[in-house]
Amino acid sequence: METQERILLKARELFRLYGIRAVTLDEIASTLGISKKTIYQSFEDKDALVDAVMMGEFDCNYQDCMDCAAAAKNAVDEIFILMENMDEDFRSLNPIVIFDMKKFHYKTFEKFQNHLHQNLMQMVATNLKRGIAEGYYRDDLDIEIVSRFRMASTWLLFDQETFPAHRFELSKIFKEILELFLHGLVNPKGYKLIEKYKEQHTKK
Repeated sequence: METQERILLKARELFRLYGIRAVTLDEIASTLGISKKTIYQSFEDKDALVDAVMMGEFDCNYQDCMDCAAAAKNAVDEIFILMENMDEDFRSLNPIVIFDMKKFHYKTFEKFQNHLHQNLMQMVATNLKRGIAEGYYRDDLDIEIVSRFRMASTWLLFDQETFPAHRFELSKIFKEILELFLHGLVNPKGYKLIEKYKEQHTKK
């Protein structure tokens, strides 16, 4: 494994555990058994390292969402697959990461936010259109408004005033909000499908 990749992987691991601000370049270097100078040979500064880690996170999450959509039998199934896949990921993520990125690395936060809105919001809209076409979602949904609401609710997960990390598990918040969102989308036919998938997941 190349040194740059090792640095990215270790930084990602430590950021997810402790947040971005709490982890120094010295600590990353020490954990890897390299000098801080070696990190500077690959990344200009901590800002550059944070940017590379977070953009990598986005690319992975985006690909996971694409895979969920491709594997799903229908729009409702896509949401349940997403919930299952993201559950494990969120269990190992300290929600303070987003707070730190916004407060101390705002250029990266803006870039991350723009990617989220441009790409993931389009995926939400595609799921909505799919669900309507399949006859599981209400046909009176305003695609743009509902898509924007869905993306806004994503940021709410990391709001430390609303859901302080010491009181709420990120994976639990994600599941509750997404399931509530899904119930607002479906018609009676879709509701029956939700009950079917919930029963199947309960048996696992």
